[in-house]
Amino acid sequence: MRIAVIGAGALGGTFAVLLSRAGHDVTVTARGDALEVIRAEGIRLSGGFGDAHARPHAVSQLTERPDLTLICTKAHDAANAIRANAAVIDGSPVIVVQNGLYGVATAQAALTSSECLGALSIIAANYAQPGHVVVTTRAHTYLGRGAGPADEVTLRWAAVLNDAVPVSPVENFVGAQWTKLVVNMLNALPAITGLSVQEVIGQPRLRKVMAASMREAVQVGIARGVTFGSLQALGDRRLRLFARLPLWAVQVLPQMMKTRMGPVENLGSTLQSLRRGQPSEIDHLNGAVVREAGAAGLAAPVNALLTVLVHEVELTGAHLSQAAVLSRFRA
Repeated sequence: MRIAVIGAGALGGTFAVLLSRAGHDVTVTARGDALEVIRAEGIRLSGGFGDAHARPHAVSQLTERPDLTLICTKAHDAANAIRANAAVIDGSPVIVVQNGLYGVATAQAALTSSECLGALSIIAANYAQPGHVVVTTRAHTYLGRGAGPADEVTLRWAAVLNDAVPVSPVENFVGAQWTKLVVNMLNALPAITGLSVQEVIGQPRLRKVMAASMREAVQVGIARGVTFGSLQALGDRRLRLFARLPLWAVQVLPQMMKTRMGPVENLGSTLQSLRRGQPSEIDHLNGAVVREAGAAGLAAPVNALLTVLVHEVELTGAHLSQAAVLSRFRA
């Protein structure tokens, strides 16, 4: 099958290699140094899925219609990437592999003749350098669309992808996006401090801030009428319980996630973006909680401040100490 992967970063590179290893004809889009490296050397994958090497076709923009397209850009790059390739991919199936809440809607608005689905990947991968991705946590990817049961289209594409990488269909995909958004509250503090996710969770006072951002995200989702989808032992009942617990009890949630990650350093996607000097997608993570809170007539002060602090680090290039972070929350 001819499969295009738009965006050859950590997740895009992972999918490209694993799909190539499964025998698919893969084309990736990339820019700058990454495009030249992939053209010359291919993509190396190491870590959780084993060592593998693939030489996908590498282009800056698609010129031939694929049988399936995966959108693996950062959330803030998705609209431009989709528009740049719309003439080729509109009318063929598209799967948006992306954080945040709005990726599938963005794709469907631009690709009116395509069937657009979403994928929520729990894989943790570090973009070590152009053409080299290290999978730090091997995990499942969940495929779906809408708020109902997984339909026939979802089941069919999940079966195709599952031959290459663990993919399961998920019902209530919209609710599952919210559950993944809660999980993605792991990203902000590593980006702010420069510490790994595990290191942040290992610091009790930083862990308390992280837990507060997670609880706030759940409370906002409830206010927006969300029924949370099931991902990795998290679902509607458990998250609604977390929304009512005191912070000392809510901290079990990030601790549980740390245990699942294992000992290999997980940087989080936002910190990886900052280390590469690229804009982060924080406005689609913690910033999405703030926007959704506003739509519900609420405030989300913890996530609002985390969003501000990530943008400050983006501008200055300097991470903040734990003391500096905590002082901002006390101010």
